[in-house]
Formats: sequence, C-alpha cells, structure tokens
Amino acid sequence: MKKSTLFLMMLLWLVAGATAQKKQITTEDLWRTFTFRSNGISDIRSMNDGQHFTVLDGNCIIRYAYETGKVVDTLVNGDLLKDEFGEVLSLDEYAFSADESKVLIGTDLRPIYRHSTSGFFYIYDLRGKNVKPLASREAGRQRLAEFSPKGDKAAFVRNNNLYVTDLTNGWEAAITQDGKENYIINGTCDWVYEEEFSFTKGFQWSPTGKFIAWYRFDESEVKEFTLTFHGPLYPREVKYKYPKAGEDNSVVTIHTYDLEEGEYALINTGTETDQYIPRILWTASDTALAVLRMNRLQNHLEVLLANPVSGATKIFYEETNPYYIEITDNLFFASDRLVFTSEKSGYQHIYTRHLKDSKEVQLTSGNFDVVDIKGIDEKNQLCFYRAAKSSPINTELFSIRLDGKKETQLSTLAGDNDADFSHTYAYYILHWSDANTPDRYSIVNRKGKELVVLEDNMQLQLQLRQYAMGKVEFDKFSTSEGVELNYWVIKPENFDPVQKYPVLMYVYGGPGSQTVTNGWSYQNLWFQQLTQKGFVVVSVDNRGTGRRGEAFKKCTYLQLGKLETEDQIAAAKYLGSLPWVDKDRIGIWGWSYGGYMSTLCMTKGADVFKTGIAVAPVTNWRYYDNIYTERFMRTPQENGENYDQNSPINHVKKLQGKYLLVHGTTDDNVHVQNSYDLVTALVAADKQFELFVYPNRNHGIYGGNTRKHLYDMLTKFLEENL
Repeated sequence: MKKSTLFLMMLLWLVAGATAQKKQITTEDLWRTFTFRSNGISDIRSMNDGQHFTVLDGNCIIRYAYETGKVVDTLVNGDLLKDEFGEVLSLDEYAFSADESKVLIGTDLRPIYRHSTSGFFYIYDLRGKNVKPLASREAGRQRLAEFSPKGDKAAFVRNNNLYVTDLTNGWEAAITQDGKENYIINGTCDWVYEEEFSFTKGFQWSPTGKFIAWYRFDESEVKEFTLTFHGPLYPREVKYKYPKAGEDNSVVTIHTYDLEEGEYALINTGTETDQYIPRILWTASDTALAVLRMNRLQNHLEVLLANPVSGATKIFYEETNPYYIEITDNLFFASDRLVFTSEKSGYQHIYTRHLKDSKEVQLTSGNFDVVDIKGIDEKNQLCFYRAAKSSPINTELFSIRLDGKKETQLSTLAGDNDADFSHTYAYYILHWSDANTPDRYSIVNRKGKELVVLEDNMQLQLQLRQYAMGKVEFDKFSTSEGVELNYWVIKPENFDPVQKYPVLMYVYGGPGSQTVTNGWSYQNLWFQQLTQKGFVVVSVDNRGTGRRGEAFKKCTYLQLGKLETEDQIAAAKYLGSLPWVDKDRIGIWGWSYGGYMSTLCMTKGADVFKTGIAVAPVTNWRYYDNIYTERFMRTPQENGENYDQNSPINHVKKLQGKYLLVHGTTDDNVHVQNSYDLVTALVAADKQFELFVYPNRNHGIYGGNTRKHLYDMLTKFLEENL
C-alpha cells in the first residue's frame, strides 16, 4: 500500500514537473515571429478540365492533380517574368482567361480601404511565353482588372473611370470619362458600399462579353471626413466621403454598354434615389441583367430583371421583413432559375425561383441556418452548401438536389468545414479545423472518399504540445430570463478546481456575429498566453449573434447594445457563481463592436466588472456609417432615443473599475472621434482611465511593431489590474 502511494506521488511529481517545464507563449511569438501561424493554401483555382487546380505558392502558380494531390508543373514562375522596366514581377494575384491561354497578373497591390487595392496588371501568354502590361503605368494605378468571357478583352478601373483594353491590338477605350475623386465613381464603389455590402468590383461582363454593366456613384452630396496623418513637418490630410447615420448617401445608378454597337443604356431602377443597389449580376443570358434594389430601411428587397439595350426592368422577386434583410453572395443564376437564401421561414434557407414561371421551391428546411452556398452543379442538379445544422458552433458541408428531394452530408468531423470545388464538382478541397486543432486541407472526391491530405499542420500541432496549453471547452448556461447562451472557456493547463481564478471575458457581440465557434483561431493563442499567467478566458455569444435563427439574431433590432449588455452582465454573474472563479476579478475586453460592448459593460455593469479594455470602439451610433447602423437602428431622426440610451458616453458616471481605451488615429472605419468624445465625457464626469492612441494606424492597428506593442500593453494592463 505504501509502495503504491509512493509510486503515485512520484508520478504526480513527474507530471507536475513536465508541465512546469513546458514553454510559455510570448507576444514575441505571436506578433513578431508569428511562430504559431498555421500553413494554408491560398488562391486556389480549379482548371476547366476539373482534373487539376492551381495554387499561388510564393511567386509561382503551381498546377496540381486533384486525384493525387501532386504537383504536375509550374505554370508561371514570376521570378522569370520582367515588367517593362526590367524588374521581376511579383505575383500578388492572378486569374485565367476562359480558355486558360492567358493569365492576368496583379502586382504591386496596395490597400486603399478594407477590401480595395490598386496596383498594376500584366497579361502573360502561356503559349507565347510573353508578358505585357494591361495599361500604361504613366496613366495611373489600376484596379479590379478582369478578362472578358472570351478572353479577348479586359476591363479595369483607373481614376474613377471604367476602361476596356482589346488584347488583340492593345487598343484602350474609356467607357466612362466623368470620374472624379470624391465626386463621381464608375466601375467600383464608395467607402460605405465597400464596407457594408462587401464588394469593390462595380462592373460585370455579360455571359458572352457583348455587354458590360457598371455602377456609377454620385457622391457629391455626401459629407466628407478628414483623416490626419502625422510624421512630416506638416501633417497630411486625407478627405473621403463617409455617410454617417441619418446623412445623405451617394446617388447610385446602373449602366450598360454594348461593345459591339457602341451604345449606352441607363437601367431603370425607379425614381427613388434614396435607396440601395447592393448587387448586380447577369443571368445565364445576355438578355437580362439582375439588379437588386433595396429601400433605405433595408427591409424591402426586389430583384429586377433589366433589358441591357433599353434599360427597361421588371420585378422578378420581392421580399419584405419586419426587421431587416441582409445582403449576401448567396445568389446564383443557373440556366433556368435563381438559387438564393432567405430568412423568411425564420431561419436562413435555400430557395430556387424559376425564370420562366417564377415558381419557387424551398430546398432546405429546419431549425438551423444555412451559412452559405458553395456552388451549383447543373449537370447533376445539385446545390452544395454549408450549414450550422448540428449546432450553432459547427459548420457542416452538404449537397442537396435542386428539387429538394435528397440531402447528403459530405463532412464527417465536428468543427468548421469549408470547401473549394472543382470546375466539374467531381472533387473538392476540404478545409477543416476545430477549436483545438489547426487547419487541415484534404482532397475529397464526389463519393466522399478522402484521396490525399494536402496540409495537416502536424508540425504546428507537435510544436504546440511543447507549450502549456489549455483546451477550449464549450458549454452553455441560461440567464435569469431563461435565455440559453453558448460560451467557450480556456483554463490553465494545470487548472485546479479548488483555486479561484480571475476571468477575462472576450466579447464582440454584434448582429449576426459569433465568437463561440468550433474552429481554429489565432486570437485564441493570446488567450492561451493569458492562461499561462493564471487567467481563465471566456467568450459568450449574447442575443443578437448568428446561426440561431432570425428571432434570436434580430431581437436587438432598434436597440443595439441593450440586450447584448444584459447578457454579458448575466454571464459574468453566472461565472462569478462558479466555485473556481473569483467574482471580484472579472474583466472584459473587445475590439470595434466588442469595444462598444466592453465599454457599456464597464458602465452599466460597473458593479460586476473590475477591469475593461476597449479597442477602436463605437461609442455613439450617431458617429457610425448609415448602411450598417440604420439596418439595425433606423435613423437617428426616427430612433434617436435608443441611439442615446445605449451610448456608453451617456453612462460614464457609473464607471468604477480600471478602464483602458485604445484607438488608431487614422481609423477610416470607426473614427477616433468615437474615443475622443468618450474621453471628453469621462473627463467631465471626473473619471480616471487610461488612453493610448496609435498615430497613422487604421481599424486593424497593425504595421511595423504595432501589434506586438499593443498586445504587450494589453497583457501588462490585465496583469496589473485584474
């Protein structure tokens, strides 16, 4: 008996010693050397034969075989390509012509805003092995270059105008000529459309290339916002159009040009100009352009079918909603029908609507949300999609017949599943991870058989085992109102349930968002670093978050911040009731909407939270852009009371705990004005706090040593105050 006891003690000592000897994660690892960054596969393109795919690897385009996953050849070696000045071309992005004889190469791409870039484009002829510029560099930087469907032309945007180049003779034509900075935009979009409708390419080739359709934005009446960049002797000011809640938008019109006849047409989108055109896309025919039209309240959507010659339109589909309708890219025109998603059943599901008789069929149903449509296989009459069917925290991959009669689950592992399909849908590259396992890429055939693993990040997994890592665990609890909320928790690897731990809550909480998902997250590695310092980290998805149906997501309508804050406070109280939590040492932090939430929690929940951090927070929805804000709040003119009641600026007198506020001074998204006005209110209320601003940094606060500096500061603040 004594020997067994001694053996057990020695074993426990050895285990404890092994744990103590494990490495500690540092901010140097996370944000300078990026030690734990997982390997991915980028810029995957299926080739026409459906048997091969290409990947951008370094400065080369590599061709692989789906069946074996092995390299077939190097299609393009960018190191061997020279521009007109004799410099090596950097392959920042690429696209094939329809017959795959040419490659359109984007190089020297520089960011403009979150999604937009400008650069220079080159055409590489795979047969002739020669490269030439799409347009003269002297004329200015180019944007959004794209081959025509026949590959004989390419369109691009320069200086707010749309151009087309004939690739056979190099002749360049200006389709528009009235583009002017901060006044008229052709072929791309303004800041708010880019940010909130998530697109930048504002032109579309028709299926045969006979027509090109484009957006024109008249932003002359939109108010300007000024960003000040410091550094030289005198600061540099950048002005751009930013429509805040309740303010004027750009007037948007849709136009077509017939490249064969040289004729223009204005698409009839009605007499109302205070509206949105969030998408345009061609049907399978040159005879009809689909134009999505939505009212400013974003609760009435119409799909118009437009004649590209006359501009005449008719309503093909119409939907209204008591709250709002979100715009997605789940819109596919097959040869005879539109395939799309809608929340009109109470959950997001897939529908088809036939072009001939407008007959509508609901393909998916049930108490779960479809996440997105991955593609339509017309030959086999299948729709491929992802859904959060087993749980809101997971995504699974499915196929379903276009008549809705047979559904098949393709993914087998719980977690986050995504896929890139081959041109013929005979293969797909499956991308899987869960909260405790880094990204895994494999090739799967139509029958569901895994053929080869392309990347399993096993080296990273082995490396992480050398560090003291807690497991991400998922659970749920019910608030006093009976609302069930999902959460995850990361505890120290040597967690002792008898000990009481300080808890840091991580929040985002915005409409339709999620932080509680079963997928790999680099952000969680900072949380792991905190657990090594003795913290427990928790994240809770409050009411208003996604993948739990329309009622759960849209219950925050007209009162952003109210129910979400109540849920985070309830979560903190629940955590405080657990035997291993020190209820007097609960903190909360968030970024952007999460910074808004953490600030509200530090004021409305001042008796619950000891410490709070807000990075780039919205502090009053009056200061944020109108498309996002009015979607959930309507205008300040209609709903000003709720704008003010749930602004943390109006609750600063309640602040008790330690509070850190961080913002980038040239944040084009959430303006630093939000933080400055909060500072004014805090000073007026005689409240002490800490403020740190990053000059010349945008909403992401990165570049140079910035990210490491930021996370060093956040870590130190938590160690000293939580």
